[in-house]
Amino acid sequence: MTHGTRNIRNIGGLLLAALLAVACCMAATPPAQAAPADAAKLALPGDITLAQAQKVIAAAQAKAVEQGTLMNIAVVDAGGNLKAFARMEGAFLGSIDISIGKARTARFFNMSTKELGDAAQPGQPLYGIEVTNGNLVIFGGGELLRAKDGTIIGAVGVSGSSVENDMAVAKAGVAALN
Repeated sequence: MTHGTRNIRNIGGLLLAALLAVACCMAATPPAQAAPADAAKLALPGDITLAQAQKVIAAAQAKAVEQGTLMNIAVVDAGGNLKAFARMEGAFLGSIDISIGKARTARFFNMSTKELGDAAQPGQPLYGIEVTNGNLVIFGGGELLRAKDGTIIGAVGVSGSSVENDMAVAKAGVAALN
């Protein structure tokens, strides 16, 4: 190999290394962000807003503190999707899924989980419903959330104490919207 060929290979190697460095930098640089969309155009009509969901959670937490209970509080939107969630320090880990399940169950069947649970007892018309749809919860603590005009905009689910305490906390969250 002659001295000139070695220089060409070195230059080629340097060029390749430079191109790879540029490509890596380009890959690491995030693409230019599009202008933020007008959120009002993206929101679905008849759906709970984040501000409303946070208001529900704050009122529910205040009731839990008043009761001296530690709660998991979930708010789902009109489609049953999680919108907001809070787990108070020390609240049972196992109650996380239960609170979300209560909120989703209330929304899926457009009634409180207490009402659904009553209708799901042996001899009642909805006996066995809890084994359908996955993760249904049919004891109290799930309540519907309605807009001032009565439209269902979501649901709240609370878990972490007795059914009676869960229901009281969920109802406090509901009352915050009225």
